[in-house]
Amino acid sequence: MATHFSDLDHAHMHRALELAWQGRFSTSPNPRVGCVIAHGEQIVGQGFHVKAGEPHAEVHALRQAGSLAQGATAYVTLEPCAHYGRTPPCAESLRESGVARVVAAMRDPNPLVAGKGLAILTAAGVLVECGLLEHKARELNRGFLSRIERKRPFISLKMAASFDGKTALSDGCSKWITGELARSDVQQLRAQSCAILTGIGTILADNPQLNVRQFNTLRQPIRVILDSYFRLPEKSQVVQDDGETWLFTLTDTPSWVAKYENLRVFRQPEKIAQLNLHWVSEILAQNGVGEVLLEAGQTLATAFLQADLVDEIVYFQSPKILGNTARGIFKLPENPTVLTKSPDWRTISVTSIGDDIKWVLQK
Repeated sequence: MATHFSDLDHAHMHRALELAWQGRFSTSPNPRVGCVIAHGEQIVGQGFHVKAGEPHAEVHALRQAGSLAQGATAYVTLEPCAHYGRTPPCAESLRESGVARVVAAMRDPNPLVAGKGLAILTAAGVLVECGLLEHKARELNRGFLSRIERKRPFISLKMAASFDGKTALSDGCSKWITGELARSDVQQLRAQSCAILTGIGTILADNPQLNVRQFNTLRQPIRVILDSYFRLPEKSQVVQDDGETWLFTLTDTPSWVAKYENLRVFRQPEKIAQLNLHWVSEILAQNGVGEVLLEAGQTLATAFLQADLVDEIVYFQSPKILGNTARGIFKLPENPTVLTKSPDWRTISVTSIGDDIKWVLQK
């Protein structure tokens, strides 16, 4: 594989990545993929994958290019697929189109592909090069890659707190700590996620919808509820509306659940007193969930953090001051060695959103 790429190669791959990002709200459980087909500086076809079951990025780009694909270079943000799923293999479509060169940002770690797509093209005499802007391609599909490579989702913990680090008043009231612009940004985070995860405590206290409401999206994220002893009320919004809800529990399923096709229940086989968060994460990945937004209270947020299952913290901080009696962000043990053993977090970005600050941290 070549290791040197021209400025023009970089420009076309950047465009392919921009196209792929347009599918961020809708491609799950499939990866976000963009494709550009070009003769030199002239782009003759481009496209991105919109939704699972629909044509892949390469197909959209090839349709647009038509006969102009002959002898062109195709820039793809992920290795073209090599298997028959709900759509035919893109590697075969590229081979049949007559493209002379294919540049892929990265190999696909999915065992169904894993180099096979590039091998099909190489065997057909197409010049294949891989690795251009791979770091950006990996970030674009962090959830998909986590699900395949680590067998668990990429989990982002969303927190909203006051200037003095409080998430709610002593009585639990938290509406609204942050401003309208910050709350709108959370809607974007929800739409980009495969699932929103919370605990039964949040459901019982707030009866939330846990969905995307401020703009239309081709798919709603799955609501995932951790409810060890199945206290979920039948009349709760996550049961009554049309969205899909998954519930993890330790106990038997109440008979009323059978009435709701949108409610899926996972019962933990391990006989312990509480849900195993690692098991929950593994089950989510096995069922196609790659990117999770954790919107939970102090107890569950702390549990995920201590289980070392949080990959990113998205922290919205408002200029309000709630005082010492208000509830804190985490509920960590007083033993200071817990913090010294925890991983260091690094700041990815700090952004002003209205009067609030959005602080993104990763390990």
